[in-house]
Amino acid sequence: MHGIGNDFVVVDCRERALGLDAAAIARLGNRHTGVGFDQLLTIEPPRDPTCAYRYGIYNRDGSEAGQCGNGVRCVAAWLARAGALGAGLTRLESPSGPVAVELVGEARVRVDMGVPNFEPEAIPLRSPAADAYERTLDGRAVRFGAVSMGNPHAVIEVADVASAPVADIGPALETHSDFPQRCNVGFVQIVSARELRLRVWERGVGETQACGSGACAAAVVLMRRGLADADVDVHLPGGTLRISWAGPGQPVWMTGPAAFVFDGDYYR
Repeated sequence: MHGIGNDFVVVDCRERALGLDAAAIARLGNRHTGVGFDQLLTIEPPRDPTCAYRYGIYNRDGSEAGQCGNGVRCVAAWLARAGALGAGLTRLESPSGPVAVELVGEARVRVDMGVPNFEPEAIPLRSPAADAYERTLDGRAVRFGAVSMGNPHAVIEVADVASAPVADIGPALETHSDFPQRCNVGFVQIVSARELRLRVWERGVGETQACGSGACAAAVVLMRRGLADADVDVHLPGGTLRISWAGPGQPVWMTGPAAFVFDGDYYR
């Protein structure tokens, strides 16, 4: 499956555990010798009794992730196709806590991504709290905002996203020692108060065609600074997401498509 180019292998684990270690997941994620994906998603019985299902998220390198906005839309679409998703909002259990999903049209899903947390301890980021942080990377000063969307994000405002140093600054900031769990790094260009352009270097993956939690992170960092409206379209290389946030203490809502590519069986 894919959500605007962010691609996934989705595994039905409702009756049987995944049974793959990190090395096996990395082999499966290799685009030359495996199937290939940005993340592997599992659909499992819930641990939280208030949720219909749980989903797990594994990066291409086999590491676990706390949240994936494009992934949860694909999980919702998969459950809908399987006849396992009811009408209206459905609670799903993510690795970082419950989210709510709703089908809002053919192949379109609306997701409650939770309340963004800007506290350094929650991200986690080793630094006193600030609206903007600065670190020196590869000999240049880099300013960024930081937020947790259930996973850690750094957001760098750039004048032109097309020429942003994603491949250089992305991995350098991802692995900076002040981010003890590493981080996703977004490079965002303000087109207008209602329109943003974004590229994302994903933790454990590299640059992807899209990142749903990254779109939420970029939007709320700019909204908090008064640089973006409460509803914005975020254009990523793979497509566009609508992000809405009513402000502090409120959840972020993300709306976008989910697409099926093919089905198969994996023999190990």
